[in-house]
Amino acid sequence: MTTLQQIEMAIKQLPESEIRKLLTWLQTYVDDRWDQQIKADLESGKLDNLISKVEADIAANQVRDLNEVLDNP
Repeated sequence: MTTLQQIEMAIKQLPESEIRKLLTWLQTYVDDRWDQQIKADLESGKLDNLISKVEADIAANQVRDLNEVLDNP
């Protein structure tokens, strides 16, 4: 049995309130890891080309309002 399988089995034994606490903790953990990855990508220059393109699009007025994009995909 793998560790993941053991974790899954243990979660199934938890009361609903503990599962909800675990879910909240896990979402916070995932969000923090995402933030760390974005920060690392920014610091390494990995996003420089994308940022330059966005800045050029903004300067050329080649952007749309976010509400327009969300309302008319």
